[in-house]
Amino acid sequence: MNGSQSITVDPKISSLRSLFPVLERQVHGKPLVYLDNAATTQKPLAVIESMDNYYRHYNSNIHRGVHSLSEEATAAYEGARERIARFINAASDRQTIFTRNATEAINVVAHSWGRANLGPGDEVLITEMEHHSNIVPWQIMQEQLGFTLRYVPITDGGLLDLSELDTLLNERTKLFAFVHVSNVLGTVNPAAELVKAAHAVGALALIDASQSVPHMPVDVQALDADFLVFSGHKLCGPTGIGILYGKRDLLEAMPPFMGGGDMIREVKMSGSRWNTLPYKFEAGTPAIAEGIGLGAAVDFLQEVGMDWIWQHEHALTSYAYERLAQVEGLHILGPEQRGGLIAFTLGEVHPHDLSAVLDADGVAIRAGHHCAQPIHDRLGIVASARASFYLYNTFEEVDKLVVGLEKAGQIFAF
Repeated sequence: MNGSQSITVDPKISSLRSLFPVLERQVHGKPLVYLDNAATTQKPLAVIESMDNYYRHYNSNIHRGVHSLSEEATAAYEGARERIARFINAASDRQTIFTRNATEAINVVAHSWGRANLGPGDEVLITEMEHHSNIVPWQIMQEQLGFTLRYVPITDGGLLDLSELDTLLNERTKLFAFVHVSNVLGTVNPAAELVKAAHAVGALALIDASQSVPHMPVDVQALDADFLVFSGHKLCGPTGIGILYGKRDLLEAMPPFMGGGDMIREVKMSGSRWNTLPYKFEAGTPAIAEGIGLGAAVDFLQEVGMDWIWQHEHALTSYAYERLAQVEGLHILGPEQRGGLIAFTLGEVHPHDLSAVLDADGVAIRAGHHCAQPIHDRLGIVASARASFYLYNTFEEVDKLVVGLEKAGQIFAF
């Protein structure tokens, strides 16, 4: 394929695009080309309408009310939890805890499990390709608890350097926390193998699946993950909602992360007893509409088909990799085999300038360090530009991206 060829849009993609209202708009008089899906995805009508329906017809607090609206809201919220649990193949919906996002989910593990299980002489292993949300919480806990934080390095090609994994994973390691798909490099890590390696030395494994759950089938039982986290807004769901999955025995043993209403079974002035899972970790009035919206998003994705989404993104990303590699002065970060995103630099042009030029033509990409400064430090660059794809993107949109980048190269004449 090349940019001069005529590419027919898959009728399924045309049909899918019609379900996303924002894709109908123009930016600076040009049709929107939205390629910032690793930051957040657009929302289909099914999600928007599910939340609108809650607020219009049965807005109420959940769990404790016995009136009709409260019972309807409770049923919708808990029904969403059940469907989300099935979506990742959790053995029980009690293992799926609603959080604000993947960041909060990791913080729950760090503060709750970490405080109860980590101390001087212990080690936590993460990788050099982590999002800040899987670095900073462990750094905070390291300062407070005195354990050692170690890193699996990355190769020049953007893969995990596993040559010393047998040394890094040892009898002192209590947790191996790693990203499934890098949000900068696109690297798809061998999650099941890494979990198995952690378990072989008696360590637990936490998977940041923020860039995998929206794009490919993910089975927590097949992975044997002890903990797995993801954000709703990256899989067609609303902002302000995410999931912490954990093995039940671990969650049962962990103390609450926050105290307040709904996470208690009994409160006396002399002390309190905690509620059962998952409510022990869900203090206060939850994000009810957002939970319902996330349930609708999961239904939508299953109707589209996770296998189809992965195959479509693979074809689209392979085409984008080929086309971008032909742009003079453009350097792609990470391996050729990857998930649905490509980060790159273009000569000496700052990524923010690239983004501004593309935005003038209606093309939305991300520019910066993508909350992953250690990766950029490792590669010797300050920032990068990133195009990320999803189920509604087309080959024609990739061509528009390439045209925009060639235009930027001419403007800045590097």
